[in-house]
Amino acid sequence: MSFDVRPGLPPSLSVPVPSLAAAPLPDAITVVLADAQVLFRQALGSLLMTQPGIRVVGQATDGGEALRLVRLLRPAVLLLEYDLPVFDGLETLAQIVQMEDAPHVIMITSRANDSDALEALQVGARGVVAKDSSADLLFKSVRMVVAGQYWAGRDSIAGLIRRIRTHADGPGAKTFGLTRRELDLVDAVVAGCANNDIATQLKISPKTVKHHLTRIFAKLRVSNRLELALFAMHHQLRAPRF
Repeated sequence: MSFDVRPGLPPSLSVPVPSLAAAPLPDAITVVLADAQVLFRQALGSLLMTQPGIRVVGQATDGGEALRLVRLLRPAVLLLEYDLPVFDGLETLAQIVQMEDAPHVIMITSRANDSDALEALQVGARGVVAKDSSADLLFKSVRMVVAGQYWAGRDSIAGLIRRIRTHADGPGAKTFGLTRRELDLVDAVVAGCANNDIATQLKISPKTVKHHLTRIFAKLRVSNRLELALFAMHHQLRAPRF
């Protein structure tokens, strides 16, 4: 695997080119990397290029270059470092999510804390990955966000739910077609309750809890508990009980 520089692009905008194929496959997940650390960025690019169906098409060293590459290359995914020069990660993210056909953005960070992760998800990131995560988790995060999911890392979801609960402290005017019982379940999810705990609190069976959650996901067009909690926080969709 080698990282070549295409004519007309400065070194900071170098595009990784595999030794056997210079162009991504038509159905490949195209990725742009934005990180100020050259060695980390190139190592990450090499790792991603080992995966079938994933192609790194560009690299940027600061927020301004990341914006230009996204407009030029239209990648499916942008892996974006928090601490970038020119525009930092969150500033860059805020501009990217306003674009038409914006890529799915995964924030890459060495500061593993719930506050940063929550802020990135609120601004519009689809995922947050720590720099010390395993390669397998990185590959999974890319495929998950392309499939329409959020990715916050298995270990950090509980902490995010707790932090979401502290932000979602006002009742909302909209119910989005949810019943009172369904609103109770939403509040329980925001509070970080497991299905068995919800069943005990509401005096229903765990099977009924799953049935209600399925209906809630369909009504709100979310795919999992984390997306539901983020939706509830954003819309202040709560029935404070838990």
